[in-house]
Amino acid sequence: MRRINQQENQKQKTSLIPKVISIGFFGGLIWSAIAAISGYFNFTTITPKSFILRSWIQTDWSDQWLGQIISILIISLLSIGIAFLYYVLLKKYDGVLPGLLAGIVLWFILFWIMEPIFPNIPDFYRLESDTIVTTICLFILYSVFISYSISFAYLQHLHEK
Repeated sequence: MRRINQQENQKQKTSLIPKVISIGFFGGLIWSAIAAISGYFNFTTITPKSFILRSWIQTDWSDQWLGQIISILIISLLSIGIAFLYYVLLKKYDGVLPGLLAGIVLWFILFWIMEPIFPNIPDFYRLESDTIVTTICLFILYSVFISYSISFAYLQHLHEK
């Protein structure tokens, strides 16, 4: 009986922080890998290495597969911060719409507002239409993955209590 009470207390004390960390990491890992594959098949000219490494490091290795893998891992770590931001601001909203809107906002921030700090990324009006459509879709899918997963984990956590 005492062991059951300890397990129930343990369940009540668990937080969503480990889930948010894993959702953010794997969301970044999965969707930046898909972005790299999209670049390989020429759906987009902008890949993870375009943002992370090639904007500041112009060496041979950063333009090859090693640069792509390192960039994917860095994006996965940065994605944890985005997942926490979503958890703090939008965890109570479920459905696809919050993720869709968050993806568009995230794309807008990276491609319009933060564009000057990425010298390797062309200006918006110089991007090909395939690149624009592909990157917007990838950002939306990434954000919907993060938002839906965090909202589901949050609602599940509420039902456990």
